[in-house]
Amino acid sequence: MQKRTRIDSRVPRYTQLIVPTFEALRTLGGSGKNDEILDQIITDLKIPDEVADIQHKGRTNKSELSYQADWARTYLRIYGVIENSARSVWSIKPDYVAVTDLDAKKIVDTVYMEGRKKRASKNADLPNLIDNDKPEDDDPTNDYAEYPDELKPWREHLADILKNMDPYGFERLSQRVLRECGFSQVEVTKKSGDGGIDGTGKLKINGIFSFNVAFQCKRYDGVVGAPAIRDFRGSLTTNIEKGVLITTGTFSKAAREEAASPGKQQIDLVDGEDFISMIAEYGIGVKEIKTYEIDESFFNKI
Repeated sequence: MQKRTRIDSRVPRYTQLIVPTFEALRTLGGSGKNDEILDQIITDLKIPDEVADIQHKGRTNKSELSYQADWARTYLRIYGVIENSARSVWSIKPDYVAVTDLDAKKIVDTVYMEGRKKRASKNADLPNLIDNDKPEDDDPTNDYAEYPDELKPWREHLADILKNMDPYGFERLSQRVLRECGFSQVEVTKKSGDGGIDGTGKLKINGIFSFNVAFQCKRYDGVVGAPAIRDFRGSLTTNIEKGVLITTGTFSKAAREEAASPGKQQIDLVDGEDFISMIAEYGIGVKEIKTYEIDESFFNKI
C-alpha cells in the first residue's frame, strides 16, 4: 500500500477545509485567488501563524495548510461547486451562489468514489489496494488520482531544480521572467547574497505610467519571514517606486502582512508556486506535452 504522510495534528485536513473554502469564497464576493482564499480561511478559522506556516513534508514547497487547501478546492471543483479560470481565479458556480449549506462528507465520498473508479479503470490491480484506503486519511493523494494544478509532479521536479540552481543563474532566470511579464531595462546587479537588491527594471502600465522597480531573488527551501521583507525594504533607494521579492520558498503570514503594511513601501511577493506558474505560462525552459487516455472498450466493441 502507498505510504501515507502524517501531518501535524494542528493543521486542518482537506476534508475539514471544504466548507471553510466555500465560505471564504462567499466572503470574498464569490471569487478569489489562492492566497486570498487561504488568508480568508486563516482569518475565519483563527489559525495561529505558527500553524499556518508549518511546511508540507513532501516535495511540494508550500505550507501544509496551503497543500490541504489545494486539495479542498480540487474536491469542490470536481463536485461542481467551484471553477477556476485561466488566470487561476476561483469562483463559485452559478448553481451554488445562493447555497448556504454544503455537505462536506457527501462531497468527499462522491469524489472519492469517482477517483476510485478512474484509478481502477487504469489499472486492474488497483481496486484491491483502494478498497483498503479510506477517504479521510491524512494524505489526499490516497483518495483521488487527479492532482490539482498546483501539485502536479512536474511542478515538484521543477521546484527541486530551481532550489538547486546556481544563485546567479536563478537571478538571470528571474530577469527573463520579469521581461516576459512586461518589464524593460531589467538588469542584474551581480551582488547575489548581499541581502539587498539583486536587480532593477522598469514597468510601464497601459503604455503611459512607468515605475522604477527593484527585485531580490531568494533561492530558499522553507519559509521566508517578515525580517527578510523589512531588510529588503530597507535596501530600496528613494528612486525605487516598487519592490518585488522572488523566492523558491513560501512566505509566512507575517511576511505577507509586512509586505502589504499600510504606510510603508509596498513589496510584491512571488513565491515558488507563483514563479513556477509564470515559467509555465511563458514556456521558459518547459513545454507542454499532450497525452490521450485510450478507451479500450471502444476498440473492442466497434
